[in-house]
Amino acid sequence: MKTVGTSPESLQRGLRTAFLIGVALLLAGCSTEDWPVLLPDGPIAREERELLFAAVGLMLLVVLPVYILAIIVLTRYRASSNNPNYRPEWQSNRVDAIVWAGPAIIVVAIGTLVWDYTHRLDPYLAVEPDKTPLRVEAIAQDWKWLFIYPEQNVAVVNELVIPTGQPVSIRITSDTVMNSLYVAGLAGQIYAMAGMQTRLNLIANDEDTYIGRNMQYSGTGFADQQFRVKVVPPAGFESWLDIVRASPDALDGQTYAELARPSQKVPVKYYSSAEPNLFDSIIEKYSGQPAERRTAQLDAYAGEFICETPSGRGSL
Repeated sequence: MKTVGTSPESLQRGLRTAFLIGVALLLAGCSTEDWPVLLPDGPIAREERELLFAAVGLMLLVVLPVYILAIIVLTRYRASSNNPNYRPEWQSNRVDAIVWAGPAIIVVAIGTLVWDYTHRLDPYLAVEPDKTPLRVEAIAQDWKWLFIYPEQNVAVVNELVIPTGQPVSIRITSDTVMNSLYVAGLAGQIYAMAGMQTRLNLIANDEDTYIGRNMQYSGTGFADQQFRVKVVPPAGFESWLDIVRASPDALDGQTYAELARPSQKVPVKYYSSAEPNLFDSIIEKYSGQPAERRTAQLDAYAGEFICETPSGRGSL
């Protein structure tokens, strides 16, 4: 009987085929929701993507020649080459100037882009200053997010609902270690720190659902510290508020103390009312200073540097 063996060449072909099939299967299940950074919906996130593409494109001006030259060198000086043209003592000041000037110019170009976009996309500045924003207060806990709507006097755990076409201004703090709030597809991330408040302004023009998460490692429940961001029409937002207001639970001091205890995989929970100035009291608990002073300083900063841009985004 003849024994049939597997040659190394056939094994390699089989592995390559399996790899290609696996990549195809992975890509077949992808949609725009799976690539929120590369296929964002929010206008702010789109500008951030433009900066990412521009920076990568500029850096490729350095990377691509390296790969091209590597292929040329490997081909020209391979063992079977009859004319390697080997010149170890050859020098050229012109080549040295190009090698050093190219990266220097790219660094200056990327620095200029980052400077411009950093000021244009300042998260503290109003997205559309001529529109009244929806005000939200976000509090990071172990391991969940609490969102308070002070003007609507409701609060929600692990769910953020916003109306289409209306700017959203979020005040952010932490009642635990440092966290980082990030809603890919709508805006960039910004840190949440105990005793301090940060700001994030964003807007969504299309109905959709996004995943928000904490991007700063914060302990055991970090991986599950996620929440859904639902963008609904204005009428749908009012209907959602009616559902929240129908909840039998109220967020007072005692209820908040129980909620702030470390817990994981916390389901969405609604509170029909929230204790006034709860957000400020949490900041004062760590800082020992009146939170109103910090808020006034942030408002003055955001209002001083707003100006009109072609995209309607506030800019320095």
